[in-house]
Amino acid sequence: MPRNGLLIEYEYCTGCHACEVACKQEHNFTDGMCGIRVDELVTVSPDKVHVDFVPITTRFCDLCQGRTLVGEQPACVKHCQAICMWYGPVTDLVKMMEKKPRSSIFAPK
Repeated sequence: MPRNGLLIEYEYCTGCHACEVACKQEHNFTDGMCGIRVDELVTVSPDKVHVDFVPITTRFCDLCQGRTLVGEQPACVKHCQAICMWYGPVTDLVKMMEKKPRSSIFAPK
């Protein structure tokens, strides 16, 4: 069975936090706990301000094992409003990542 993971493309994340909300609801996490969080990175230059939103998996992320075992997508992927998250075999995600320079893969053992 292939090893699965999560590809996150930062370039298009809008910071809607739908992934966080979906994760908290899926796992009934309490305050302060979440499998994914969206960090905001602000870059200031003399003539402009640029904001990047970066979804980051935490130690609580199990890629929604209960959902994926029955063929469903992880909650964060299903509810991503910007469609910038993908779940699947790591080998396929690596190929996708070659075309997505501002991305990362989370693939727990």
